[in-house]
Amino acid sequence: MTLYEPVIGLEVHAELLTQSKMFCGCAVVDSTQAEPNTVTCPVCTAMPGVLPVVNRRAVEFAMMAALALHCEIRPQNVFARKNYFYPDLPKGYQISQYELPLAVNGYLDIESAAGRKRVGVRRVHLEEDTGKLYHIAGASLVDYNRSGVPLMEIVSEPDLHSVEDVRLYAEGLRAILRYLGVNNGDMEKGVIRFEANISVRLAGSDRLNTRTEVKNLNSFRALVRAAEYEIARQSALLARGEAVVQQTLGWDEAGGQTVARRGKEEANDYRYFPEPDLPPLAVSRDWVEGIRAQLPELPEAKRQRFEREFGLSSYDADLLTRERAVAEYFEQALAAGGEPKAVANWMLGELFRVMKEQNLTLEQIKIAPAHIGQLAALVADGTLSSTLAKEVFAEMVSGGAPPAAIVQARGLAQISDAGRLREVIHQVIADNPKPVADYLGGKDGVLKFLIGQAMRATRGKANPQLVGELMRAALDARRS
Repeated sequence: MTLYEPVIGLEVHAELLTQSKMFCGCAVVDSTQAEPNTVTCPVCTAMPGVLPVVNRRAVEFAMMAALALHCEIRPQNVFARKNYFYPDLPKGYQISQYELPLAVNGYLDIESAAGRKRVGVRRVHLEEDTGKLYHIAGASLVDYNRSGVPLMEIVSEPDLHSVEDVRLYAEGLRAILRYLGVNNGDMEKGVIRFEANISVRLAGSDRLNTRTEVKNLNSFRALVRAAEYEIARQSALLARGEAVVQQTLGWDEAGGQTVARRGKEEANDYRYFPEPDLPPLAVSRDWVEGIRAQLPELPEAKRQRFEREFGLSSYDADLLTRERAVAEYFEQALAAGGEPKAVANWMLGELFRVMKEQNLTLEQIKIAPAHIGQLAALVADGTLSSTLAKEVFAEMVSGGAPPAAIVQARGLAQISDAGRLREVIHQVIADNPKPVADYLGGKDGVLKFLIGQAMRATRGKANPQLVGELMRAALDARRS
């Protein structure tokens, strides 16, 4: 059986979290919530005689992303007109970058089952977003609120050779953009969109065959399913001796298949030329270094530090560093006195469970980071058993009170006083002569029953380990 290898490159379009649009002063709003066509002006609707002005903050956000991806920032880059006609493009062209983009030659490392892999980033450039079309009852409506919103395009090299590679690269890139605060990663609202350029070739070959481009994939699920489908479709064509046609495709989520939209354009189809209304953008070395100094600790570096400093497993460290807010919550919990592994267990277990069940974000849940750390510390110092700690946690979820206050108000502190526990154990032994006789006769399994009776007598507050030790000692004393 002939085996085929996929060759995939991703183009990622990410809206930047600036307050104003790319070339005008209009506010950036949530286009899924705002009234249509209420945040526009003569510039972003392309009225005659208007002039664009570059948004400095958008340039800085794109520089942050480029530096996080190890790119070279070009000292001079040029905006160009990308000419095509579509109803959501009011100018009849898009202001973008082509020959001289903002940044080039970067990379993103991914960690797959096959090991560590470096994916090249060909370019990072700036452009403006289009408007948005709505197809309703046989008519098409256009909303220009999104028209002109700063858009960053990140183009990878064709270094992805499996669906897993594609998913890991996309997830890693989204995590970096969210860490930087330049994009919120809300794929359902279209603020980050993937376009996959896919071809297949004989396994072991270095040839680049005809590719197709699947556009506007706005979820990891859609990206993975579209890549799987297109790899299988192209492989079947080649196996039959048929040619792959270079096309732009859409993804039909309901039908689970790619759908041809138009012939795939090449660069010359867009008739790029320098934007005459914008001068070349000069980027000084001081500007670049100033932006570099603003970069936060990124997911990969944070994951490695969590493993090194806190002794966490790579699995736990990965889960805790995928989102910046989660990683910061974890470190704030540690600062309150929690032991790293215990805090990680509380977060990855109970906290995440509640967030999932109640559909809450970390910002919405009532439990402060310090309270998780304090809860873990109360278990570590013997004040609470693991069972009682879960009761306290449940009350923390509902009311947001600190764990120490809940323990005091409800009298939940674990009983670790050996003298008090011996009194309870002697009473349990007196009340259960037959199980005691069975244990003394060699039935060691009865010990669990007797320990359970002691725990019941203290309403679960007794230190279970100490109860076990004292119960065994009291029974063995009778045997001897």
